[in-house]
Amino acid sequence: MSARILAAAQSRLAIAHDSDIGECRRQAKRRIEGFGFDEVSAGRIGIAATELATNIVRHAGHGEILMQVLDDGIHPEFEMLAIDKGPGMQDVDACMRDGYSTRGTAGQGLGAIARLSGTFDIFSATGQGTVVLSRIRRDHGSRPTAGARSTLEFGAINLAVAGEIECGDTWRIADGGAQVGIMVADGLGHGPLAAAAATAVASAFVKQPFDGPSLSMQGLHRAAAGTRGAAAACALLHAAELRLEYAGVGNISGSVVTSERSRGMVSHNGTLGVQLLRTQQFDYEWPAGGRVVMHSDGLTARWSLATYPGLFQRHSAVIAGVLYRDCSRGRDDATVVVACQRA
Repeated sequence: MSARILAAAQSRLAIAHDSDIGECRRQAKRRIEGFGFDEVSAGRIGIAATELATNIVRHAGHGEILMQVLDDGIHPEFEMLAIDKGPGMQDVDACMRDGYSTRGTAGQGLGAIARLSGTFDIFSATGQGTVVLSRIRRDHGSRPTAGARSTLEFGAINLAVAGEIECGDTWRIADGGAQVGIMVADGLGHGPLAAAAATAVASAFVKQPFDGPSLSMQGLHRAAAGTRGAAAACALLHAAELRLEYAGVGNISGSVVTSERSRGMVSHNGTLGVQLLRTQQFDYEWPAGGRVVMHSDGLTARWSLATYPGLFQRHSAVIAGVLYRDCSRGRDDATVVVACQRA
C-alpha cells in the first residue's frame, strides 16, 4: 500500500520583546528555504509570523512560537504554533475581528492570520493562555486532487530539552487513507546519540508502516541494534472499522480519547535494540470522532482534556500545543502526536 510519509524537524523561538517580532519573521522565512515556496506564499508566511509574535508581546508578555515544515514530498505546509500562558481571551470571536488586537501591524491581527492560512485554529481560556495554529501550504489556494485528499487530521510537537540541539525523540505518520500508521520513539538519554537511535527506529518504521504493530516492533528492535537503544510505540488505525492496533515497548504513552473519556493503551517493559521482552499488540475501539494521543515521557501522563472545556473540538495540532505547554516535564525531550479522522 502506498502512503504519504509525514515527518518534520521543529524549532522553538521564545517571544518576549519587540525585537523578537522581526526575528520570528526572519526565522520563518529561513525555515521554508529549499521547500519551493514561492514569493507569494513566503509573503503570507512573513505577515502571519509577524502577527503571531506581535500578539504574544502585546497581550501575553511572553510565549513561544514553534515552527516546522510538514513535508510529505508533495504538498509541504509551513506550520506555526503560537503558545502562551497569558491572560487568555474572554471572547475569541471578538478578537478575530479586524483591528481588534494588533492595530498598526502589517496585517489585521488574528483575522488576517486566518485568511492567510490554509489551516487555522485557536484555543484560549481565561487565566490559562492561548494557542494559535497557522498552516500555509506551498501552493496556497490550490485544491488537492481527489486522489491526494485525506481525512487525516494530526498535530505533532517534537522538541529537544533545553541545552540540546538535537532531539532524542522522533515521530512518523504514514497516511494510507484506509489505514494510518503512527510511530513515536524516544532514544535513551539526550543529544546526538539518542537522536541516532530514534532515527534508526523511524527509518525502519517507514519501510513497512502498515505491518501489524507487533511485527513492526520486532523490525524496530533489529534496527536499533548497535545504538544506545530506544523506547517506541506503533499504532495502526483502521478508519472504516473504527478500531486500532497498538504495541509499545518502554515509556511511550498512548491513549484513545473521546469527549467523554480517555483510555490508556498498553506498552511493555524493555528497550529496543537492547532487550525486547514482549511485542504483544492490543486492539482498541476507535470511536467515530475519537482521537489518538501518543507521547514520550517528556510529558507527564497525568493530563485530561476534560479540564479544558471546548479543547476536544479544536484542531489536533492545537490540542498537541496545549498538552505540550501545560504537561511538559521540562527536563527531557518532548514529543506528542495527536490524530483523528475528519469527514
